[in-house]
Amino acid sequence: MKFEDLLLETGGFGRFQILILAILCLPRINLPMHFLLHNFLAATPSHHCAIPHQEAFVNLTMEEVLLISIPRKPDGTFSSCEMFSQPQFHLLLNSSLQAENKSIIQHCQHGWVYDHSQFTSTISTQWDLVCEQRGLNQATATFFFIGVTLGAMVFGYLSDRFGRKTVLQLSLLCSLLFGMLSAASVSYTMLAVTRTLTGVALSGPSLIVLPLGMEWVDVQHRTFTGILSSIFWSVGNMLLALAAYLVREWHWLLVAVTGPCLLSIICLWWVPESARWLIAKGKVKQAHRHLLRCARMNGRKDFAEDMTLKMYAQRMVLQREYKNMGGSYSYISLFRTPVLRKISLCSGVVWFGVAFSYYGMSMNLTGFGLSIYLSQFVFGVIEIPAKMAMYVLVNRIGRRQSQAWTLILAGVCIGANIAIPKPFSSLRSVVAVMGKGFSEAAFTTVFLYTSELYPTILRQNGMGYTSFMARLGGSLAPLVFLLDEVWRSLPEVTYCGVAVCSGAVAFLLPETLNVRLPEGIEDIE
Repeated sequence: MKFEDLLLETGGFGRFQILILAILCLPRINLPMHFLLHNFLAATPSHHCAIPHQEAFVNLTMEEVLLISIPRKPDGTFSSCEMFSQPQFHLLLNSSLQAENKSIIQHCQHGWVYDHSQFTSTISTQWDLVCEQRGLNQATATFFFIGVTLGAMVFGYLSDRFGRKTVLQLSLLCSLLFGMLSAASVSYTMLAVTRTLTGVALSGPSLIVLPLGMEWVDVQHRTFTGILSSIFWSVGNMLLALAAYLVREWHWLLVAVTGPCLLSIICLWWVPESARWLIAKGKVKQAHRHLLRCARMNGRKDFAEDMTLKMYAQRMVLQREYKNMGGSYSYISLFRTPVLRKISLCSGVVWFGVAFSYYGMSMNLTGFGLSIYLSQFVFGVIEIPAKMAMYVLVNRIGRRQSQAWTLILAGVCIGANIAIPKPFSSLRSVVAVMGKGFSEAAFTTVFLYTSELYPTILRQNGMGYTSFMARLGGSLAPLVFLLDEVWRSLPEVTYCGVAVCSGAVAFLLPETLNVRLPEGIEDIE
């Protein structure tokens, strides 16, 4: 007897499942508030070199002081990273003149002056992470995603070994601790370390929340569960825009987005452990107790007492698989058999492409004629209709076609914005929003798709491996922005190429529409 049959006898999808999904939405909402926090935490406001002895120019306006102290760029704006070694008073007579002697231009010698109209403080203004130190600013996001990458390997294994719920609570507790330590950082080094550890901890909820909910849901409601979980991510996206708009100081912004972890920890006490996992580990009595609770809450009081025998039969099937794999499962198990090996390789490429293009777009909120807060909010709003559309599409045209084409179209939109001139800001905004919608649709599909590709006994290992590949893509995405020093459009070309190529690889994966969740390796092969 398959586990889906056991679930059907408890009511399939009822109040019990709705309660679980409602509670699991809390950590899901909190995730993007950290994953995309870099947009506001490390935002760089307009700035220029600090001008020494400025009190000597009391008879000049601020514009005139800048004119004689800061060289202009070709577009007419003042340079952010250079200054004149001596005041150029002759420019007051003719501001259109350019300094002929380049030797009088030097890098900022006395720090920078920042525009605080939009941000009270960010880590860029706190530690002057601009100009030559710009790489450290972008690296902050990379450190976070490196942490998430390392955590993906750890928590995928731990949740298969010690249970979904226990490890989820542990990861949320660590997220709360390291998040608050990040807010209290007194140096860039401390921030980099604590943000990395926060990333490690937050990989737990990002890995476990969806499979834990999915393992309590019947086949007919798997798609609904995946889309619903993804919608909560978009809600978190929009709430991040609101939080950042209300809290302009980076220390308190970190506190604001970390605090909800405490609420998630408290509410998780009402979520049961996965009965699938309990049966697979031979803990049949605990599984039976949770299934009885599920049946009662769903109004199925006739849930058979002999169901324990059926669960023992299910356990025998899973344990036979366990012995066939040598008595243990690891990430190596994902590559031991031919079909599973192909699935693992292709899904890894797809996850890398999805995350690389998604975070590449999500962390580029300027250049579209909208404020950074409005861009973040609009990018969150567009994700919801994209997810709704995927709810229909994945059941109509299948998971594989949906995954491939959403990625390819996201890449096409990124490429289109390279060709659209900057003055056409409205058109660029529309194309960017469309691309963000396709990118989010690809992310929505890949979470659902991957959880259906791997068998129960390897599902968390599979999710851990693919999450590792995704976080590798997320780690590299912020650093690609630094390529604009080589060629202004090179970052966009890179995001476009990776999205299109990984979309093509998705065509090599098997279709899982209306197929039972595989329990063991034999179901895959």
